[in-house]
Amino acid sequence: MSIDITGRSASEIAADLRTRIERAELTPGTLLPSVRAVAADLGVNRNTVVAAYRQLAQAGLVEARGRGGTRVADRAAVAQEGYAPDTVLRDVGSGNPDPALIPDPTAALARSARPVLYGEPVIDPGLEEWARDWMADGLPHDDLRLTVTSGASDAIERLLAQALQRDDAVALEDPCFLSALHTVRTGGYRAVPVPVDAEGMTIDGLRAALEAGVRAVICTPRAHNPTGASLTADRAAALREVLAEHPYVLVIEDDHFSLLSRAPLHSVIGASQRRWARIRSMSKFLGPDTCLAVTASDPDTADGLGQRLTPGTTWVSHILQRLTLALVTDHAVREGIERAAVHYAARNAAFCAQLTARGLPVSPGDGLNLWVPLPVPAAGVREDLMRRGWLVREGDPFFLGDGDHGSFLRLTVHDLDEASATTLADDLAAAAGVLRGSGRSGRIET
Repeated sequence: MSIDITGRSASEIAADLRTRIERAELTPGTLLPSVRAVAADLGVNRNTVVAAYRQLAQAGLVEARGRGGTRVADRAAVAQEGYAPDTVLRDVGSGNPDPALIPDPTAALARSARPVLYGEPVIDPGLEEWARDWMADGLPHDDLRLTVTSGASDAIERLLAQALQRDDAVALEDPCFLSALHTVRTGGYRAVPVPVDAEGMTIDGLRAALEAGVRAVICTPRAHNPTGASLTADRAAALREVLAEHPYVLVIEDDHFSLLSRAPLHSVIGASQRRWARIRSMSKFLGPDTCLAVTASDPDTADGLGQRLTPGTTWVSHILQRLTLALVTDHAVREGIERAAVHYAARNAAFCAQLTARGLPVSPGDGLNLWVPLPVPAAGVREDLMRRGWLVREGDPFFLGDGDHGSFLRLTVHDLDEASATTLADDLAAAAGVLRGSGRSGRIET
């Protein structure tokens, strides 16, 4: 398609293309003419066109793909976590905790209300005192500062915004937690994939991302979503060694499963790291509606994060902060959280054993979900399971690239009773064509 671009200055060229993109005259994926071609057509310096394309990239309207040229950006929504609305199918792809295992806040809420006025400390003093020791676990930094945000995704968005500019590169685990991927893409940053194996983020992958110029790294040290992988001590030490060569890269450690995790925490934040942040949210053990996360970080990052809070949410409700403190310091609640942790681990392990016995070997990992490798394309298995009454989530949306990354499902099965779990295991094995010795038929014919 021929694109007749107009303009003499960088701003005029950028404005012309922006108008066409906003009016859908240029659709996502459209290849723009080369810098050399536009400069020759308009009789302007090549640097003028480079500046125009850079303005569009910083606005998130185009993507520079090296030898692949510059294309109109695809602004399609990223898949999100949660229940699927308007379905009669049994949803085993939601990623949600079991509501029966979320603590009842009623009694604690009655003790949490008092008037708070402008000018009071942003962090409730009681929560700050309790959280300081909790967040400092294993950190080699004594000068940590605490910030409270409206959940982990809010913290990540503001941490990136205070440190980066649009089109800066961010290293993300591949496959990646959907919320982190959504935050990076909507922020206009470039996601650089770092493969994940059974021990977490890979060393060679991180090294390659740093050599590619990433300015921030987001790492899940345990209960990686979706794979369930947790960093081993040796892997974390090796990652810290690689990061030590890049002390001013912002390292964000998202320890989302914290109190529920069955794995020890092995941090990637080393003593030489100058820009770092550790985030722990309450959503998995106190419920998603808690919408509160605590971030520990170096003083400069904390100052930047505080500045990012100023234009919008200046503070998280002190009622919510005191409610959180009342719950996490309540002995009975903590016992309930521990029971929930045991329940999630036991139910996931039991379901993995069922699949393995049916010819689909699966490792339970850590976290709320299971990452199930398939011997056949996931799309066909998903469609077959829908006909059997199940709604599952394919693995493809969790990957950053379009390469051959294998076929997976991510399942949330911890709230299934024994009979339902057995039925799902049978149906899944049949849909994947590996059911052995049960007498059930394989793939349903249509």
